[in-house]
Amino acid sequence: MARFALRWLLRIGGGFVVLSIAMTAIYRLVPPPFTWTMMGDVLNGHGVTKRWMPLSEIDPDMPRAAIAGEDSRFCTHHGFDFKAMAGAAYRNAQGGRIRGGSTISQQTAKNVFLFQGGGYLRKAFEAYFTVLIETIWGKRRIMEVYLNVAETGIGTYGVDAAAVRYFHHDADKLSPTEAGRIAAVLPLPKKRAAIDPRGFVRRHGNTLARHAKVVRNEGLDACLR
Repeated sequence: MARFALRWLLRIGGGFVVLSIAMTAIYRLVPPPFTWTMMGDVLNGHGVTKRWMPLSEIDPDMPRAAIAGEDSRFCTHHGFDFKAMAGAAYRNAQGGRIRGGSTISQQTAKNVFLFQGGGYLRKAFEAYFTVLIETIWGKRRIMEVYLNVAETGIGTYGVDAAAVRYFHHDADKLSPTEAGRIAAVLPLPKKRAAIDPRGFVRRHGNTLARHAKVVRNEGLDACLR
């Protein structure tokens, strides 16, 4: 009985590995059509608005602002920023607002293949898919997918849909300030809005717009060029 169960577990595990690698390879060329987060919006009665735009057409200040706000070492790590993780763990241990150390690669893996929440088991699968996309996709594709599937408002996905929703034009025409404010929304898209922002979003968005220049000048976006 134990041998029978082990055989089935090995088959299921092997099937998962093959399927996950195949899906990752397909998504290297094809835009992910739908995500579990989008499904959650549908089940909660919200519509889903998404517009795919190739990275080559997105204003370069948008990925720079995302790097400035979410993952300053995006171009140099291999999916995991252990220094950022250690810093987040230290700050969380001091109390106050809980902060994560997830990279853009980890967030992309979660957004495309997994669901929000889920604890340590979900984090384990997130790490697995992060290794896959870093290996199969590379940095440009990871950033392209991230900027197209990340939630940018309730029922809104991708920076092009965000640009149309908030600023009434496509993401190829974003100003540095607009890109910074969309980037400021990314960590909490259901609670923040980039249009006519006040308080934190305005201040943080303006800061990210300035930091995007640092990203450009110091070559922190070199892997995207």
